[in-house]
Amino acid sequence: MTPKLSRLGNAAEDVTGAESPDFITSVARAFAVLRSFKPQERFVGVREIARRTGLPKSTIGRLCYTLTQLGYLEFLPAEEKYSLGIGVLSLAQHYLAGLDVRAVARPLMQELAEEVHSTVALAARDGDHMVFIEICHGHQLFRMSLDVGERVPRGTTALGRAGHVGLPEDERARVLASYLRGVPEPEWPKIQKGLRRAVEDYEKYGFVFSVSEWRNEVSAVGVPLIGNDGKLLSLSCFGPAPELPRERLLEEIGPKVAQLRDRIKAKMGG
Repeated sequence: MTPKLSRLGNAAEDVTGAESPDFITSVARAFAVLRSFKPQERFVGVREIARRTGLPKSTIGRLCYTLTQLGYLEFLPAEEKYSLGIGVLSLAQHYLAGLDVRAVARPLMQELAEEVHSTVALAARDGDHMVFIEICHGHQLFRMSLDVGERVPRGTTALGRAGHVGLPEDERARVLASYLRGVPEPEWPKIQKGLRRAVEDYEKYGFVFSVSEWRNEVSAVGVPLIGNDGKLLSLSCFGPAPELPRERLLEEIGPKVAQLRDRIKAKMGG
């Protein structure tokens, strides 16, 4: 019998079809190991990977050995720890190369970023995070050291909420239930309330908000963007909370981000 999703740990919480006879648990566990690495983290030991994934150390040891042989991890004997290998970068480059939307979106995103003196980002969902696939900075003092490949939470960011409202209505509940498995239970009410409000805001205004909810110093607005290939992406503009109060997001920034999304789709023939 296929183990329940929770047995795969927080790093693999969003796996569709885990109860299917076609589901290969060992593959999910391997990806759980890769997802357990955090941004700006160079080395991680077996014990820590086991803690993050919820898998036994003996299993982690075999998975890490296999992934090392395949080039997706590197072992550092002096540290007795692992780092992500070049194979992961190769996969990422293949993925990004296939996203024609980046080439179309970047100049338009940079134009808006400079116009409103904020950061404009394009992201895709990856488990319990949103991953930046393009980012343009327009505020010299507000960069937050974010770049392509960095991840931010789904539940509290405008990027994540935009991705949520972009899902078909009958799919939102399933995706939310899967996401919550990787979130501490005390945080569930806040996450659920924020996502419900995002759906209401999107129906009313055409965009979603995150005002000092991800980080106290950050305010943002976002919209979903569905590419010509059917991939669901999120587009967001964010910056210092004092410069982007809800009123400005509502009256100026939100409509501009929605217009940016429509300009990108128009240039792609969508």
